[in-house]
Amino acid sequence: MYPIEFVIPDVINQLKAHNTVVLQAPPGAGKSTILPLALMEHHAQEKKILMLEPRRLAARSVALRMSELITEDIGQSVGYRIRFDNMISSRTKLEVVTEGVLVSMLHADPALEDYSMVIFDEFHERSLYADLGLALTRQAQSMLRNDLRILVMSATIDTARLSDMLHAPVITSEGKMHPVELIYQPENRNKRLDENAADAIHDAFTKYEGDLLVFLPGAPEIRHVAQRLEDLNGLICPLYGDLSINEQHKAILPDPSGRRKVVLATSIAETSLTIEGIRVVIDAGYSRHNRYDPSSGLNRLITVRVTKDTADQRAGRAGRTGPGTCIRLWSELEQSHLNPSRKPELEEADLSSLLLDLARWGDMDPSSYEWLTPPPLSSLNSAKEVLVKTGAIDGNKITEKGMKMSVLPAHPRIAHMLTDASADELPVAIDLACLLEEKDPAQDSTTVNISSRVDLIRKFRSGERVNASTSLLQRINRSCMHWAKLMNVKLSTVHVNEHLCGKLLTYAYPERIARKVSGNRYRLANGRSAMLQDHDELSREEWISVANMDASRESGKIYYAAPVDKSDLYEMAIKTRSIAWSESKQLIEAAEELKIGPLVLVSRMIHEITEEQRVSILTEQLKKQGLRFLGELEKLNEFKARIASLRIWNAEMLWPEVSEEALTNDTSWIEPYLTNIRKKTDLDKLDPATILKNSLDYDLQQKLDKLAPETIQVPSGSSIKLEYFEDGKPPVLAVRLQELFGLFETPLINNGKQKVLIHLLSPGYKPVQVTQDLRSFWTNTYKEVRKELKIRYSKHFWPEDPFTAEAVRGVKRR
Repeated sequence: MYPIEFVIPDVINQLKAHNTVVLQAPPGAGKSTILPLALMEHHAQEKKILMLEPRRLAARSVALRMSELITEDIGQSVGYRIRFDNMISSRTKLEVVTEGVLVSMLHADPALEDYSMVIFDEFHERSLYADLGLALTRQAQSMLRNDLRILVMSATIDTARLSDMLHAPVITSEGKMHPVELIYQPENRNKRLDENAADAIHDAFTKYEGDLLVFLPGAPEIRHVAQRLEDLNGLICPLYGDLSINEQHKAILPDPSGRRKVVLATSIAETSLTIEGIRVVIDAGYSRHNRYDPSSGLNRLITVRVTKDTADQRAGRAGRTGPGTCIRLWSELEQSHLNPSRKPELEEADLSSLLLDLARWGDMDPSSYEWLTPPPLSSLNSAKEVLVKTGAIDGNKITEKGMKMSVLPAHPRIAHMLTDASADELPVAIDLACLLEEKDPAQDSTTVNISSRVDLIRKFRSGERVNASTSLLQRINRSCMHWAKLMNVKLSTVHVNEHLCGKLLTYAYPERIARKVSGNRYRLANGRSAMLQDHDELSREEWISVANMDASRESGKIYYAAPVDKSDLYEMAIKTRSIAWSESKQLIEAAEELKIGPLVLVSRMIHEITEEQRVSILTEQLKKQGLRFLGELEKLNEFKARIASLRIWNAEMLWPEVSEEALTNDTSWIEPYLTNIRKKTDLDKLDPATILKNSLDYDLQQKLDKLAPETIQVPSGSSIKLEYFEDGKPPVLAVRLQELFGLFETPLINNGKQKVLIHLLSPGYKPVQVTQDLRSFWTNTYKEVRKELKIRYSKHFWPEDPFTAEAVRGVKRR
């Protein structure tokens, strides 16, 4: 007897009293098979039941298992619907579908008139379309079908939160799990993951009885481990999503000849799949999934540690049919540091499809729906940008084109490519669409040119031998046939025009149109950089369209691309008039350009530049480069220092701020002089000091020359320049000592409030003394200085009494 059978009466009664119920049951309790069959039997006279599974393999396997339990062929009482595969009939009362199929069914019939109940199985996986499907079903239930029942089933999830959100009772099945011994066997850090896994498998195969289930991150690790198990006396069965149905069934079903199996699986084996005979689980402790980067619009494949709930669910696989063993390739300390639960896909996925579905449903505002986890705003904004660019939405409403895209079972980008392709282009678009949804069938190829893969498919389709993965090509071609039937198109076997592939890719990824920068480096229309592998044949192309690349912050590696004929880009380009400062030519350049993002298709120089445009460009450079953009700054800096000093000495006066920051932030002082300037040599002819002075009102100009004179006349008749400082320090008068004979007191400025600092110089302009008290110098220090100067400058006259001597500029005979 299955553990779930003990709570079936409770489930039935609660579904009578409430239209929404939450069921928590551990793996192996029978919730995915026994309970749905019991509900189907109980509701036999009512409408049909829909049951959702997060993966196609699980949907198909669960439906087949239930058909076996009631000794019927699939498609009679129990059937399934997955994309491009439908096994139902007029007799079918219980349909197992993937979540994306449910959303499509809701769009076709929002009230789900033919169904009495929707069951969400394995909800703890928190797939994107499980969350969306539940949100739409709940809204349909509240607005159209209060009698529509919803049963949410999960093995590991926060049922309290889910119950609170749904206002639903929780039923818990304790289950009857057989004991599972947990063994922590930390990996050898000096070995690769596949080596550690293979060692653990060899050891467990001899120590324990029964079949083994080994959890690995992905297909590459599965292949590497399988190679290391060639000497094992057992049947090695890979299990991952890209395998054919027959290969998947080989892993799930017992071996007809009775050999022990070692199933090497990805996280696909965590779900409601029943793999018979498993007594030992070996968990490498990692999972791999795509993480969407909204800033780049790209998915990044990452490998992460499993969470505690995932590790527990994997371990439970060993105790479904009897006592078992789970070997974890990490330590108990590492186990204590694992995150408690997995992140919902909603938080890390591309939400373009979700947002298009909401738009088709009639309300794009996510806050209008019930979410266990609200969609992130950044991902929603990125998704909306994609839908706007593809013409799927206008404002917050779906367009006619968007409706056509939304009915196609594909990502909005791919749907846009298929709807925009002409009748002649559609066969190529279908081949491309199916290629983009699968792994590269020719991973050993020396080029990432996707048109060569289209040729591979077409050769395979015509019966030619090809050097590529046959199983992948079979699956891709099978998808092509489904699409061709759906869109009423005849597939082709002729050589494809590679530029047509590039053109079609621009419909799906307009922001990834790329132009060569140098060598194998390209710049994309979204401003990012991308790089081909060395010696890739595509690197000879100036223009390419990138279908797939990594999300590197530096220069993304290109995985799939095709050349683009430049003439195919004109209709996508935007005509702009570019006026900018050329740093290399040191002048204002103006051009009329056809551009896709920052990429220039065509450029034509123009000479008509308005005065406003000149001023705008030049002031922009002034803000960017600072005052040095104006040329020689000595006079300007001297003038600025005079003004700055007065701002400090006379704070009550309204002297303007003349710091570099102020003069570059507010450029009104120089703008009238820039109207006719186009190149740097014209700019260098300006006198910014005089321009700045002229920007002062007349009264301040007069006060400036009076309070902070540029020069001081000394007794020799010379006008000596004063050196001012922006921090308000005393200005310096650097003058030869002989020119001050007869001057008793230190000169004053700023209406007599500020003494200058005198730097007394020798005839050779060498410093002799610094003072702000000239009388004291003549009286106390001059005598000693005179002795030294007479020796060094013997031809000059050094009088004993500096007060009565005549000031001179040069040599004066004795």
